[in-house]
Order: sequence, then structure tokens, then C-alpha cells
Amino acid sequence: MNSPPWSASDRARGPRYRRGWVDDAVAAIEADQCRTADTHLIRLIVPALAGIDIYLKDESTHPTGSLKHRLARSLFLYALCNGHIREGTPVVEASSGSTAVSEAYFAQMIGVPFYAVMPRTTSAEKIAAITHYGGNCHLIDDGRFLYAEAAALASRLGGHYMDQFTFAERATDWRGNNNIAESIFNQLQGERCPLPEWIVMGAGTGGTSATIGRYLRYRRHPTRLCVADVQHSAFFDAFCNGDSARTCERPSLIEGVGRPRCEPSFVPGVVDRMMKVPDAASVAAMNALTRRLRRPVGGSTGTNFLALCRLAAEMRQDGQSGSLVTLICDSGERYRQTYYEPQWLSARGLDPAPYEAALSAFLDTGAPLRLEVADAENPLRA
Repeated sequence: MNSPPWSASDRARGPRYRRGWVDDAVAAIEADQCRTADTHLIRLIVPALAGIDIYLKDESTHPTGSLKHRLARSLFLYALCNGHIREGTPVVEASSGSTAVSEAYFAQMIGVPFYAVMPRTTSAEKIAAITHYGGNCHLIDDGRFLYAEAAALASRLGGHYMDQFTFAERATDWRGNNNIAESIFNQLQGERCPLPEWIVMGAGTGGTSATIGRYLRYRRHPTRLCVADVQHSAFFDAFCNGDSARTCERPSLIEGVGRPRCEPSFVPGVVDRMMKVPDAASVAAMNALTRRLRRPVGGSTGTNFLALCRLAAEMRQDGQSGSLVTLICDSGERYRQTYYEPQWLSARGLDPAPYEAALSAFLDTGAPLRLEVADAENPLRA
């Protein structure tokens, strides 16, 4: 038998076969992750709540400015490794904005066309960010048709519909691999209360709450997961009634959280408790936190912070100490023309002032926090 036509040095380098473009695309995304430092875990000092430590995982410092950067990276790797994206494949996503910004970034990185199907009400700042990264914005008037239009556009283009709402919970390795849950617990190791009483997460795709809830169980941590939903969204009702077919006709005013249907990535079995936060309360909490951080945060961060404050108030009332963690989802700079604009709020009947006064009194003095917010525990929690 003749010897193979390659040298010992060739054999040492391994097989000649490469998947070419896909290998290079995966390598580019992995290299980007290596260049990206972990996001900060900020401790918010609130003297009136002595014994209760509040931490904010600042996801706004990602290269694309939001929590969705992690999701977009995972979704692209998942699609590449499953053979859905090849050289030149158009990528289409249904998004309210932030995911599309992050996906446009990764699409530009690997050199494929990107199309974002979004409600026409999406903030101008997010649209500008998508186009900055070379993405195309496909705006529709009725958000109820977001999914169908994204799938149809992908079919017309011969492309791949990324479908964050289905694949968010499976694209991320919930056991670890530097996911957001593992990052939080690693950063808490040197703190006074390294195992938080609660982690609070808003419901958008449902993927991040699924990752955190699964990780808590996998690592056998006693920490509980509270998911904050918004006023016009299907998640809370689906959670309370065990009915994933629940829908909500009105679109959420808080971008990035709240959905008209209970998304496939939402896993209620790993959620210990849910709150349904009024839109005006989300804006009020956004304002309250912005003042204390001395920099603006977005509306979905306000949703998270409102739920965290209610949990802190319960702990204070019960004489408990411990820590609480939630996320800064993105910067408020993207919402200067919406949540930070009084005329925009007034036109939508939102008055955050009463909620803001109650929150400020609680954070400034530790006074009891009495806010009417729908609240439910998981009857099947274990």
C-alpha cells in the first residue's frame, strides 16, 4: 500500500478538511467573546436598607449596549453549528429592538445580510443602531404579525429566521460556560451574602430566566427566581393559570419585556414567583434608579428594579437580611424620546409620579412600600 501523500508535520496539524466559512465565522464570534470583559456587578448602596445588599448586573456595557448581546452571540453560534447559516445566508429576526441591534452586530462581523422585523413604534435610537451595524429595518404597524412577517420575509429571501422567542432557552448552556448566572455567582464570591435570596429577571423571550432558573437548580443554590412581567403581556397570566396559550392583545409599552403570547422559551417550572408591574411603575422605578446611579437606565431595568424593591420591602418587614440581584438591561440613552419625555408619557396616559414618590420614600427612609402589584407564587415550585 502506498503511503498517504502528506508529511508527518501535516498529520500533526490534523485533518485537512475544514468547514471553511463556518469555521471562520465561529472563530470570529469566539474571538469577540475573548476580547469582551465580563460586565460589572454593581452594589447599590442604600443606607436606609441596612442588612439588605442590592446588586445590579450591568449588561449595558456590552459592545452593543444591552443584555441581548449575550443572547445574540448564543443564537448565532447555535445557528452556525446547526448548519442554518452559511456564507451569504440572509438572517432575519423578529424583535422589538435590542436583540436586533446585537444580531446586526454579529451579522456584520461574519459578513451576512441582516433584516430586523420590528414594530413601527420601536425607538429611533434602536433603529439607528441597527442600521449603524449594516442591518435592514423592516417595520410593521401591527405587532401581532411580527412572527409571521419575519418567517415570511426569511422565506422570500431564502434566508434563516433566527426566532429568538423559540430558541433563546436552548441556545445558551444553562449549566455554566460563563453564562449570566454563573457570572453572577462568581462575582458574588467575596461578598457578605454570596448566595442571594432572590434574583429578579424580566420576561422578554423567557430565555434568560430559563437559564438562571435551571442554573440555580443544577448548582443546588437556595436562591429563588422572581420574574417581573409588564402590564400588557401574556407571561403572568400563563404562569398563574398554567395555560401557555394565553395571549394579550395590547402591545407592551416597555421595550424588551412583555410579549403578546407566552413564548416557547419561557419555562414557568423554574420560576418561583412572578410580579406584573404597571407600565407607570416601571417608568417610576427607572427614574428612581437613574437618580441613584447618576446615569440613565431603560424601562425594562425599571421593571426589574420595582420588583426587587418589593422583595426588599418584604425582607425588611420580616426582619431578614441578605442580598438581592437584578439586571441593568440597557442604557436609558436609547429612550430619551420616549420614557424620559413627559409628552410621550402623557400621550399614553402614564403618570409615574405616585409610584415614584412611594419608591423614593422607601429608598430614602426605609418606610413601608405599599404598591399595588399583581403577584403570584408558583404552586408547583420545588
